[in-house]
Amino acid sequence: MKPQRLNYFFWQSVLVTTSVMGMFIGKLLPAIARPIRTAEIPDYQQQLLAQETITNSVVPIIKIRSFKQIEHPFAQKLVQSLSIPSETQVILVTAVKLNNTSKGLEVILQTGVNSQRLQLTLKTEGNSYVADIPNAQLRLTNGNIFRQQKPAPGIPLVTVTNVDANTMRITVTGEALAPTVELFDSDEGLVFGVTSTTSTAQQPASSLQKPSSSENQAPIELEVIGSPDTGYNSTNTSVGTRTNTPLRDIPQTVNVIPQQVIKDQHILYIGDALKNVSTSTERYPGSQDRFIIRGFNSSFGNILIDGLRGFSLGGSAALNLNNIERIEVLRGPASVLYGRAGLGGIVNLVTKPPLKDPYYAADFSVGNYDSYRGSVDFSGPLTTNKNVAYRFNASYLNSDSFIDFYNEERYQFAGALSWDIDPDTKLTFNGSYGDYNSSLANEGLPAIGTLYPNPNGKVPISRYIGQVGTTDTITTRLSYKLEHRFNENWSIENAFGALIVKSIGNPIGRGVPIELQPDNETLTRRRFVQGGDSFQNGYDLNTLVTGRFKTGSLQHQLIVGTEYGWSFVNGANQNFTANSINVFNPVYGQLGNGTLLGQSKYSTIADNLGVYAQDLIALSQNLKLVLGGRYDWTGDTDRDKLALTSSESSSQAFSPRVGLVYQPIKPISLYASYARSFIPQTGVTATGQAFQPQRGTQYEVGAKADLLGDKISVDLALFDLTQSNILTNDPNNSGFAIPVGEANSKGVELFVTGEISPGWNVIASYTYADPRVTEDNSIPVGKQLPGAAQNIASLWTTYIIPKGNLKGFGAGLGLYYVGDRFVDSVNTFKLPSYLRTDAALFYRQGKFDAALNFQNLFDVNYFETAFGSTPTDTTVYYGYPFTVNFTLGWKF
Repeated sequence: MKPQRLNYFFWQSVLVTTSVMGMFIGKLLPAIARPIRTAEIPDYQQQLLAQETITNSVVPIIKIRSFKQIEHPFAQKLVQSLSIPSETQVILVTAVKLNNTSKGLEVILQTGVNSQRLQLTLKTEGNSYVADIPNAQLRLTNGNIFRQQKPAPGIPLVTVTNVDANTMRITVTGEALAPTVELFDSDEGLVFGVTSTTSTAQQPASSLQKPSSSENQAPIELEVIGSPDTGYNSTNTSVGTRTNTPLRDIPQTVNVIPQQVIKDQHILYIGDALKNVSTSTERYPGSQDRFIIRGFNSSFGNILIDGLRGFSLGGSAALNLNNIERIEVLRGPASVLYGRAGLGGIVNLVTKPPLKDPYYAADFSVGNYDSYRGSVDFSGPLTTNKNVAYRFNASYLNSDSFIDFYNEERYQFAGALSWDIDPDTKLTFNGSYGDYNSSLANEGLPAIGTLYPNPNGKVPISRYIGQVGTTDTITTRLSYKLEHRFNENWSIENAFGALIVKSIGNPIGRGVPIELQPDNETLTRRRFVQGGDSFQNGYDLNTLVTGRFKTGSLQHQLIVGTEYGWSFVNGANQNFTANSINVFNPVYGQLGNGTLLGQSKYSTIADNLGVYAQDLIALSQNLKLVLGGRYDWTGDTDRDKLALTSSESSSQAFSPRVGLVYQPIKPISLYASYARSFIPQTGVTATGQAFQPQRGTQYEVGAKADLLGDKISVDLALFDLTQSNILTNDPNNSGFAIPVGEANSKGVELFVTGEISPGWNVIASYTYADPRVTEDNSIPVGKQLPGAAQNIASLWTTYIIPKGNLKGFGAGLGLYYVGDRFVDSVNTFKLPSYLRTDAALFYRQGKFDAALNFQNLFDVNYFETAFGSTPTDTTVYYGYPFTVNFTLGWKF
């Protein structure tokens, strides 16, 4: 398909999107200027209101038994009274869980961080038990209605819904009589203990399940545990299915790195975060974060932000994690939902959402290498009814490095604005602006004198061998997401994201190392100059319809969507000869102008249109089938602005996914899946035929377990990945390539995440992968892929004393192991394995916290990556030596 044809589809997508948005906003704007009347409330809510008016008797809860007689450090006392203060803030219930017990059923309401005074009124209506909470609202990520049929014997139905803007209702229906309900407080939230009534006599409609106490008793205290987002375990994710889905229902491995882990480890770069999930990462100053998943390079094009393509064009060095709520890693093919993507996996960065309750936080850190960093995080409502809320994040970093002359300065401003247009429609805007400035580009060090002995001695780890000069990258990102729920089963979502990356050129250029000479001290270099400013722009438009319905006994969760992406890259480069440098006695500023060896001035436009569908089918209560497929049309136009020529290429690809999940008991999932991926390839063969897309195929089987009441998650997976259509040399036409190469990776993964006991958290991982060449015209079959370690393991654990005189004190320990990996494609030399130890000390009390973080505690010298084909032309990059940071944080 030609790029012009894709532009036609783009404008069709824009027309449909504009029409949909116009329909919604045009219909709903009048509601902004006036209150919502009863007639405007959805039918199901009017029915609930009508039920309330015919109730014969209502009494408040008088007595609540303690479910666990322990101290909860994050609990807040919620005092029940007989009337609601007019200025009471609404508490948000963010999750509803049902647990079967030996006595019946537990209905657990999980609340947010700002719990407050609750009033509950209980009543029975026929065979239903109804509890109203006037100062609470249900706020689920996949809609504001919870409905579960036949959750336990004798309980046909449990529903949780909002009656109005300030009242939430829980309805538990029994078979013949209203069930018996008791309330407890627990460390999970407000718990309703439900027991089915076995009597067959019909209960009068006016009767009521009354707790035994006096109505004149003084108001009691109800302890409800909030969720202060200090845990390590996440039970739901959106990256695996594009909808908020329990991890146990996804037939593929998904890792979640929560915000608390990012904070506890003082993580500033995405590569450091991914070390927690057995991902081989490469991070060095002045360059990009790169990562390898399951043996295959998964960098650049595989980074999403809120499910939209974020850093598909690079630019991850300028990425700041200050406004990131969590990091999700979908391991294996993701093309069924996200189009062009590498075989190893994708990374999705979820930004911090606006909060309905006021939240203000700030922190400041200082460390060695003259490192200073400060950040603020503000959020809260902008209107009295809290239908408009904001989030603002800002951060600043200035730091030197273990490398001579290196300094980086970065700042970022990020904001989000959410608008609940009505109970069924929400519009969210996101934006960020970041500036990343560094004094040089890290050029690494020669392998001889670092990795290998040098007769002249060891090259210092701090040595710089390039040209001192500034680089500046400015990144701007804007996005919106419009969500509308037609009813409790059907909804639509439209999202758009724009990314603009500007790289400001340095007229002096870089001193790129080429080869160490026979004297083992003279390093030849090239002068690489970026000609002026370069731009990388990307745009992503996605529309998604989600529906829940039944066909016979089968329950479906269907998604159907379309995505259009467009990107533009513009730049110019020049390559000159340059003066050499002595690596043991360097003289800087002598790069020289040199002789022009080559230059380029180019632009590239890439289009992508995808149509996808996926159905999560519940074949039975414990057996689920996932069927999905996506068809993509891609087009690329490359322009040579010096030769005044251009070339066009296009490709098409279908990416399926099939998965089966079996849950013998609720906490355990056994699954198997098959999925494919694709990446377009530009260029032509010697006969002028366009390269076919690079394809990936994965077979995966595994098991997932949620233990200790969903506090600990354990994932085990076996995988077999094959990447085909890899470009390799054409043996019959010198200078040309053909897409016939192939590589395979087989392995096993284990992940453990969560809370072992109160205050004790852990995130641990292990991966064994064996990526090898299986077909190639130049590389011998059986060779291991360069840069990929066969064994990777990580462990990070923290313990915060939950009570007593030392309450709030804590410590953390981290171990990161990366096995040896080959540098060159023919496996002649390799980087050695390493074990890095990190540690931390904490003090957290109320709204104040302090942390002392140590990275590479024992100051081990290790190599993160290397590039080259022989020892004399290879450049190696050291990992960071011992680093310490002290952080003070406040919440207001």
